[in-house]
Amino acid sequence: MALVRKKMKDRSKLITEQRNPNTLEIDCKSTSEIVDIINAEDSSVINAVYKERHNITKAVDLVVASFKKGGRLFYVGAGTSGRLGVLDASECPPTFGTDPDLVKGIIAGGKDALTKSIEGAEDRHEDGVKAIREYGIKPEDTVVGIAAGGTTPFVHGALVEANGIGATTIFLCCNPDTDPAEKVDVIIRPITGPEVITGSTRMKAGTATKLILNTLTTASMIKMGKVYENLMVDLQAKNEKLKDRAERILMTVTNLDRNDAGKFLTKAKGNVKTAIVMHKLQIGYQEAKKRLDEYDGFVRKVLNS
Repeated sequence: MALVRKKMKDRSKLITEQRNPNTLEIDCKSTSEIVDIINAEDSSVINAVYKERHNITKAVDLVVASFKKGGRLFYVGAGTSGRLGVLDASECPPTFGTDPDLVKGIIAGGKDALTKSIEGAEDRHEDGVKAIREYGIKPEDTVVGIAAGGTTPFVHGALVEANGIGATTIFLCCNPDTDPAEKVDVIIRPITGPEVITGSTRMKAGTATKLILNTLTTASMIKMGKVYENLMVDLQAKNEKLKDRAERILMTVTNLDRNDAGKFLTKAKGNVKTAIVMHKLQIGYQEAKKRLDEYDGFVRKVLNS
């Protein structure tokens, strides 16, 4: 019995799959020239992301709206896109003191795909649907589908299922001609152009994705009161580096010396926000906590009240 070969989708028209005219001779360049070429190509990524600032702004506002309703943020991707989503999600708890379940990354192929390629995982639309169900996505959640080329079936399956549930959906891709068949609330589309090495979207497209994901969570956390001035006052001081940073933040805001800053943090049970309010308003721990609760954790609002 003859095997029937599945017709392969032609992705040659995708800009992320096209050859870059600036790098056609990169294989015969010196090391320093290769580095310069890569750097020159990378420099275009910032502008590509800048051009999407209005859509990024819309996305941030949607994420914040989800958080305020008790919802969560989920990143869904495969390969590099999935790994970047998991990375950004994993950095939120230590940086902003968030519950580990508030921002989650879902990667095609599961945890094993974080450190090695799981071939074919991204090609299964039904696995994206299944992942959304397994994570218990709710209408108040936001799901960001990340697909550099814009065609990943796993991501589109997840977005279809998330839409059916009524969750907010955002699509992030780096191609001008790939639209999701499903309706989404916002499309973020930085056009980073052909890669240095044809099709290697871990490079410019990956860099753009990293920048955008960092912006989504950082801006959202600022809008949720996780930052005072430009300081991460909700950090979890669970290692020596972060304990040092917590003390230095308190020293910066209050002009306390290192020893007194440490004492205040102890009184505040390690919570930088509470320590700031205690010192600034000369009140005790319970009262400081109460006032922060009254103003949804915004230090500036407490101090200006």
